[in-house]
Amino acid sequence: MPDGESEVRAIILFGPPGSGKGTQAKLIRDALSVAHISTGDMLRERMKTEDELGLELRRSLGAGQYACDELVNRMVQERIQDGDCANGFILDGYPRTLSQARTIGQTLEAQGIGRVVIHLRVDYNRIIARLAGRRHCAQCGAVYHLTARPPQQSGRCDACQAELAIRDDDRESVVRRRLDVYDAQTKPLLEYFSGDGSAFYEIDGATAPPPAIAGQICELVRNGRAVGVARS
Repeated sequence: MPDGESEVRAIILFGPPGSGKGTQAKLIRDALSVAHISTGDMLRERMKTEDELGLELRRSLGAGQYACDELVNRMVQERIQDGDCANGFILDGYPRTLSQARTIGQTLEAQGIGRVVIHLRVDYNRIIARLAGRRHCAQCGAVYHLTARPPQQSGRCDACQAELAIRDDDRESVVRRRLDVYDAQTKPLLEYFSGDGSAFYEIDGATAPPPAIAGQICELVRNGRAVGVARS
């Protein structure tokens, strides 16, 4: 990686919708005692503040615009200076554009922070089956799956007997659109990181239990000074 002798403290985690990225982020956070930085959560929290950046974000998002790269970059650059990031941090949902990728790369290199880039690779047919099979109880919040965790009575919640429904985001047509958007948005970033000298790894996110996948990722992070691309 460009900062090859730097201590690996930054984990940049990518994964399509339904890949289990959120679960992996939590498992890795707990295993390595690092901070989990979700830019989506940060944007929502920062908009509640009255500081300059919070007000700028509120104006942009309130007008129906996306937060511009400059604002998101500033927010992340501030966040990684917090004390809980001293031992390392996971970037979840960032970077989303090539401009953001270049900025965080330069920031980490300037601060002597090594990085490992992890892409959770899952066959899209598996993702569609996983998400489209989910059913949700609007009354008590219970979640079921038609094959992995079916309700005892078809279409009814075990806990409260309310009718189960499928969320709009879990409908197959919506899932396919989300995956198309992910491909278009993320492919250039993966090509960038796999070619810029980063320690870049693609991990199969579907053929082992989540703790085993997290253990594999943690081992790669611990050995992250290795340069090159590894695909498992």
